[in-house]
Amino acid sequence: QVQLVESGGGSVQAGGSLTLSCKISGDVYGSNVYAWFRQAPGHEREEVAALYVGDGSIYYADSVKGRFTISQDDADSPVLLQMTNLEPEDSAMYYCAADRSTIPRWKVVEGLLRSTDFGFWGQGTQVTVSA
Repeated sequence: QVQLVESGGGSVQAGGSLTLSCKISGDVYGSNVYAWFRQAPGHEREEVAALYVGDGSIYYADSVKGRFTISQDDADSPVLLQMTNLEPEDSAMYYCAADRSTIPRWKVVEGLLRSTDFGFWGQGTQVTVSA
């Protein structure tokens, strides 16, 4: 059974930091791409960051570049999203995503991943940033 379990969300003031964690188990273990998406009320789910495991290539949305860091120490480790200098606009439910299929590297580096590329999702963790 595939499981993605996020944790680490919470409420912080603007300028604060949080680190989200996505623990992975089941036969999506070894997925070649892991991604974080977020969705705020009334908005579509948007890609925040993605990691291409094969060569460590990373994509960040422009809105989080320089403030967020996606990482995974090794295949047995959770996928982390370190978030610094948080802004009220970062408030959303954050989801990690993975898939059994081989997602091409160009989709990651070009920022062309969509939620439909992923078949497995966590339950989400809420991030709330107050002004």
